[in-house]
Amino acid sequence: MKDYSINFKDFTEKLRRQLAEPLPGAEAHERMNTQSPLRRLVTPNDKTRKSAVLILFYPHQNEVHLPLILRPAYDGVHASQMAFAGGRHEHTDENLTRTALREAQEEIGIKATDVEVIGQLTELFIPPSNFFVLPVVGFIDYRPDFYPDPREVERVFEVPMRTLADENIKGITTVTTKGHDFDAPFYGIEGHKIWGATALMIAELLALIDKIEN
Repeated sequence: MKDYSINFKDFTEKLRRQLAEPLPGAEAHERMNTQSPLRRLVTPNDKTRKSAVLILFYPHQNEVHLPLILRPAYDGVHASQMAFAGGRHEHTDENLTRTALREAQEEIGIKATDVEVIGQLTELFIPPSNFFVLPVVGFIDYRPDFYPDPREVERVFEVPMRTLADENIKGITTVTTKGHDFDAPFYGIEGHKIWGATALMIAELLALIDKIEN
């Protein structure tokens, strides 16, 4: 397994260079793609909206970490799911990078002005919610204090990169969405399953990080 206890500045600079290269996109996504029929039945249309999430790296205990959130239970397609902090683009956001930073600050209390953005992953279409989502990648050079908004976030998980990269946390589960049952590959974190768009983002992220030399 790759050593994620490397110098944090070294890690972020190497990742910045990888993000500037052609992205693995669909090839990486295929490793964690679901077999949902919604992928065929729902396609982008004039009601599709834009959104963004923030993949935020930071150092903690001599390791590279990132935060994941658990959404509260509510009447919605993403209820009780694990995800990156983020949300829909607002007309006051000058771009989707600003959307990701604003939403992360609102949802988990990080200081957006302290985040250095180093790139983006491949934009994804999410059929159940009819959104395009752009994963924005950045870092903070210290361990942030998290202040989750209870309306949006039930819990913040501080996840070491070595945990996400461990093949032993991968599995397949059956998911029901809008009356459809389908198989969904997932990453298991502390008894919770990360699947869908967030799993695809992680798969692409890991494909890029795998190219980084120790």
